[in-house]
Amino acid sequence: MACDPKEAALALHRFGFGPREGSIAAIASDPRAALLAELERPNAGEVLTPNMLTSGEANRAVFEFNAARNANEKRQRLLREAAQAAKENPDGGDAMEAKADAPSAPVAPAAVPPPRQIFLTEARARIDAAIYAEIGYVERLVWFWSNHFCVNADKTIMAGGYEREAIRAHVLGRFADMLLAAESHPAMLIYLDNAQSIGPDSVAGINRDKGLNENLAREILELHTLGVRTGYTQSDVTNFAKVLTGWTILPPASDPDHGGEFVFLRRAHEPGPQTVVGNTYLDTGPEQGRAVLADLARHPATAQHVSTKLARHFIADNPPPTLVDRLTRRFLDTDGDLKEMAKALITAPESWTPEQAKIKRPAEWIVASLRATGMSGEIGRIIGGLALLGEPLWRPPAPNGFSDDSAAWLEGLAQRLEIVNTFAQQDGARLDPETVADVALGPLASAETRRAIGGAASKPQALTFLLMAPEFQRR
Repeated sequence: MACDPKEAALALHRFGFGPREGSIAAIASDPRAALLAELERPNAGEVLTPNMLTSGEANRAVFEFNAARNANEKRQRLLREAAQAAKENPDGGDAMEAKADAPSAPVAPAAVPPPRQIFLTEARARIDAAIYAEIGYVERLVWFWSNHFCVNADKTIMAGGYEREAIRAHVLGRFADMLLAAESHPAMLIYLDNAQSIGPDSVAGINRDKGLNENLAREILELHTLGVRTGYTQSDVTNFAKVLTGWTILPPASDPDHGGEFVFLRRAHEPGPQTVVGNTYLDTGPEQGRAVLADLARHPATAQHVSTKLARHFIADNPPPTLVDRLTRRFLDTDGDLKEMAKALITAPESWTPEQAKIKRPAEWIVASLRATGMSGEIGRIIGGLALLGEPLWRPPAPNGFSDDSAAWLEGLAQRLEIVNTFAQQDGARLDPETVADVALGPLASAETRRAIGGAASKPQALTFLLMAPEFQRR
């Protein structure tokens, strides 16, 4: 195959996180083969950072930290009350007793509280995996599926662990396995309130007068599998919610070894068979829910829904119907093999239109900028930038995740200019803009962009022109 640097640059932007130094030349002989080879790389999609906490360990660590912090605050309050009592009645016996009973000294707080440290460690691992990937196709798939099955770090410290355990572990496996891993993960059970859902006619429901929460069941049907307007009814949502009762987590307060991990609680499970989307499932405990998820994973509507989302994410807001059909057939023919779907996306002719139709989401653009300039960035600044640009890390605005429509990100381009100006002023003077343009865009750089860089009044201004150029903002 003839060397094609332009297609190589397009491949790096559209399917990866943008070029790094030398990467356009490295894959120019056969960009499509390079993308396919990345899918076969050992440990593809894994984060190999040592000493990462499991979700359960993170949950327990934060619980213990919060318990100790609350005790410390109470200890300090008692000390203040004892001191006040002694001041008001220096010779009183009550004051002496209060002073004697008060705890001796407060415990100094940690320099970086464990919840923040866990979040920063997970964030650094995620960003580094994208920055240092040769192309980044598998990482882009991780980000896509993590957004499809999103959770929110405001509700659970386990968001980063969830991505590693439920998404990365299955990103090139079977959709059915990822679906089960995501829906049964403690982070998802907390985020969509299933951890508190109790069957009305279960032992716990009768004794505690508690009831059903339909959030998880509804979002699985509407967002994660079948999609909206695909024939399921409110009765299906309610019945599926009953199936999922008892899917909860062990409380850290009473289980210091396994708190925060998944458990099926039989006494909270709604008894009896349930009919969901035309199929009746006997009450087999946790297997009842697994059976429903397995059937949803193989449903033609699920194949159509996830194929449309995949094509929209990578190719166009309104993806070619022929591409969606191609991906849907591949999903059904391979029993939801996600690696085969990823291959089908790369080998489809519709995926290679020269037009850069999609605006990069903020996180993609930030990572592309770091790759182009050879920097790793300070993680706190990266997190702050994402928040400013409307894509705060692991904090989607709703269970449907961040939008994949380009229009949703147009208003944020002014904030991108603000960020890149600051970046260029701080770091741009030591970079050669022409060299960075060759790395970042190569043959994709338009004559207008080249003229703007060459005519800039300073290196920081030239770098700003480059990173705000339409061909760098789009993929």
